[in-house]
Amino acid sequence: QVQVGESGGGLVQPGGSLRLSCAASGSISSVGSTGWYRQAPGKQREWVASITSGGSTTYADSVKGRFTISRDNAKNTVWLQMNSLKFEDTAVYYCRVVTQTGLIYWGQGTQVTVSS
Repeated sequence: QVQVGESGGGLVQPGGSLRLSCAASGSISSVGSTGWYRQAPGKQREWVASITSGGSTTYADSVKGRFTISRDNAKNTVWLQMNSLKFEDTAVYYCRVVTQTGLIYWGQGTQVTVSS
């Protein structure tokens, strides 16, 4: 069984920063790509950023230049550094892990609230 857990969410003022963590543990052979998604109230879940096992990164246009995704393969941990946060970044952020065998695991989510 594989567990995926996010942490690091919280309340921050506009312009502030947060760093989210996603850790995968359990019977996981190897992690392929890891992605961050978010879901705001009343909206569909949307993709935010992804990183491959080789370190290649991609970002949604809405966060490009403000968010940075990184990983430590040995620790099966991925981080999302979020800078210059805006009101519209408020959402529950989810981590999605895809193993090299194609299995997909989601975390339970962590709340990020940007408010003055």
